[in-house]
Amino acid sequence: MTGWDIKILFFCRTQGGVYIHSDRLTVTSPVLMWVKALDMILEKMKSSGFNFSQIRALSGAGQVTGISHIRLLNKGDSPIWMDSSTTSQCRELEKAVGGAQHLASVTGSRAYERFTGNQIAKIYSQNPEVYQQTERISLVSSFAASLFLGTYAPIDYSDGSGMNLLQIWEKTWSKSCLDACAPGLEERLGCPVPSHSVLGPISPYYSQRYGFSPDCKVVAFTGDNPASLAGMRLQEGDIAISLGTSDTLFLWIQEPTPALEGHILCNPVDSQTYMALLCFKNGSLMRERIRDDCASGSWDEFSKALSSTAAGNSGNLGFYFDVMEITPEAVGIHRFNRDNQKVSRFPKEVEIRALIEGQFMAKRIHAEKLGYKVLPRTRILATGGASHNKKILQVLSDVFNAPVFTIDTANSACLGSAYRAIHGLVAERNVSLADVVKLAPEPSLAVTPTPGAEEVSNFGNTIFLFRKESLSQALQCSPARLTLSQRL
Repeated sequence: MTGWDIKILFFCRTQGGVYIHSDRLTVTSPVLMWVKALDMILEKMKSSGFNFSQIRALSGAGQVTGISHIRLLNKGDSPIWMDSSTTSQCRELEKAVGGAQHLASVTGSRAYERFTGNQIAKIYSQNPEVYQQTERISLVSSFAASLFLGTYAPIDYSDGSGMNLLQIWEKTWSKSCLDACAPGLEERLGCPVPSHSVLGPISPYYSQRYGFSPDCKVVAFTGDNPASLAGMRLQEGDIAISLGTSDTLFLWIQEPTPALEGHILCNPVDSQTYMALLCFKNGSLMRERIRDDCASGSWDEFSKALSSTAAGNSGNLGFYFDVMEITPEAVGIHRFNRDNQKVSRFPKEVEIRALIEGQFMAKRIHAEKLGYKVLPRTRILATGGASHNKKILQVLSDVFNAPVFTIDTANSACLGSAYRAIHGLVAERNVSLADVVKLAPEPSLAVTPTPGAEEVSNFGNTIFLFRKESLSQALQCSPARLTLSQRL
């Protein structure tokens, strides 16, 4: 057994591919494991007879905010998106640039523990000698691109937007943010590039070992969420909603308004526009809990309850957070009746509609805070487990007053990377991604808004705002929640 094999076996003693450190906040992943995993995948493809010589271009995606220190593999591990050990660095960064909202206005997001700038600041603070010896710092995405390229690959605009370092308007690094994190950082990051950039031909290593054509182009890699936007083929005004364990929204926005919740990223398929990202922890697990409590664990009964209650739920509305929510930062079950009085329980049918309407109203209102507008051509593209329930989708359609389509894409980030590779070959000729993938299967129309949905939706959103204000006031009795009214 070689030393390489021994090292890989050691690295594989992880929990789901990661190390969760003793403080339960620090989470890292071994970089050499990623390298070995790529070789294993390509070897399996080669063994199955895959013809690599036919590939004209390739691209890929990595989980946003992980960082790898090229030429510092002796350090071994990289912080990843699950890490939450940099709270003090986040506060210091926000203070240095004039506050959380100003940081969001510049970089698209307030400071987040998993974001790269704060992770770099931690390394510089705790291990300055490691930082000083580092020649290049990459995201997971640009690190993977570097392997295929055989040289340092630049960070693309879209994944770079998730670092608290990039000025999303100018598409350049923010000097004030860089200086707040570590000295000499700009040289270690390199210049960011448009997400459709062709970085160069594939490394001769891959041509010789796997049979790639020497003319195969490497297109800039990006983050998993931006790649998903490409895979879902969003257009301006569209909104994609993944209804999974957590609910995630992707939005195509022309004129964003960065806020303290959510993220604004450069659009991975159109450098002149933006994408917004919102994540809600209390998704399907919350829906399943209410299904078990109020519908005997049956989705059929759950759907019948939705059908038996009218849109707007007669003014009854709830906020359902079994775990601490991201947007807004709140926890617990909070029910309000038609008179805006907080109550301890609803009838089962009312409870079910209150949950679903409340979840979707929250999504629409927070999306609009980021600059999203419902347009006449707006489509809702739904995926994830709950997208198979038409009664749930009907509520979604009514709340947004837009038709809902379903997409059958098992891995939208992977598919989006393939689309982006093709797009990279023609993007410099002003060919849009929509033109490149126009022959791909169209999403399926699932439901359309109920007649009169616009009036009900506007009324419901007004009620939702009133209930949010009531929830803010109720939560302010706790010192730990004094800032919630601002975040709600």
